[in-house]
Amino acid sequence: MSLYSQQDKNVTRTWFLMTMFLVVVIAIGWAISYLYGRPEILYIAVGFSLLMNFVSYWYSDKIVLTMHHARPASEALEHDLINIVENLSITAGLPMPKVYVVNDPAPNAFATGRDKEHAVVAVTSGLLTTLNKTELEGVIAHELSHIGNRDILLSTVVVVLVGFVTILSDMFLRGSFFRDRDSDNKLGGVLFIVGIVLIILSPIVAQLIHFAISRKREFLADASGALLTRYPEGLADALKKISAYNGPMMTANNSTAHLFISNPFGGKVGAISKLFMTHPPMEERVKALMGEKE
Repeated sequence: MSLYSQQDKNVTRTWFLMTMFLVVVIAIGWAISYLYGRPEILYIAVGFSLLMNFVSYWYSDKIVLTMHHARPASEALEHDLINIVENLSITAGLPMPKVYVVNDPAPNAFATGRDKEHAVVAVTSGLLTTLNKTELEGVIAHELSHIGNRDILLSTVVVVLVGFVTILSDMFLRGSFFRDRDSDNKLGGVLFIVGIVLIILSPIVAQLIHFAISRKREFLADASGALLTRYPEGLADALKKISAYNGPMMTANNSTAHLFISNPFGGKVGAISKLFMTHPPMEERVKALMGEKE
C-alpha cells in the first residue's frame, strides 16, 4: 500500500470514527435518560454535544493557542522560521499556515486548525534554539504533513468527544438523585448495572482509541514529512535532540498532549506505560525514518 492510499484510508477512518463517537455519545445520553426516566437528559446531551462540536470546529486553534500562551511569529525575530514554513508549504501545495511561537525552553511543535485553509503551525522557543536549519525543516515538514493528511480536525474532535463522554460518565455516577424510585424493578436494576459498566468503560475505550490513532498518525506524518524534504535524516536527528530533553513543557496539558510532535510531559516510560502514550517511542520513529528493521 502506498503512502497516498494510506492517507485516503485514514481519511475514511476519520469520518467513520467521528460518526461512531457521535453514536456512542447519543447512546449514552439515551441510556442515562432511560434509566433515570428523564428524557430531557437526552436532549441536553445531544444539544451539548452539538455545541461542543461547533465550538471545537470553529475555534479549536484559538483555544489551543491560548492554552499554551502562543504568540504570532515575528518577521524580525523568527524570519528563518517563517521562510521555512512558507517554502515547505509551497512544496507541499498547501496554503501558508499561520505561524506561532510558544515561549518555552522544551523543544516541541504542533499543528492545529480545522482544515488546510485555516491551519496553524506552532513551535516552542526551545525548538528554535535546539535545532539547526535542516532539523527544523524536518519538524516543520512533519507538522505540515499533519495538515495535509487531514489529521488536525480529527485530533481536536476526538479530544472533545472523549471529554464529553467523560463528562457524561461523571454525570451518571454522581447524579443518582435523578433516578425515579418507580424504576426500581428488576429490568431497571439490570439496565442500571449495565449502564454503569458501559459508562465507566466508555472513557477508557475512547482514550485507548485516541492514543492508538495518535501513534499511527505520528508515523504517517514522519513518513510524509521525510517525503516532503527528501531528507529523512533531518527529522530523525531532530527527534533525537527533542527526546534528549527530558523536562516537561511549562504549559503541558493532557487534553492537548497528542497534538505535539513529542510528549510534552517529557521523561522515559516503561513497557506498560506505552499503552497509554499519545506518541510512539522516539526510538521506533527514528528507526522507521532510517529504514531500520526491529
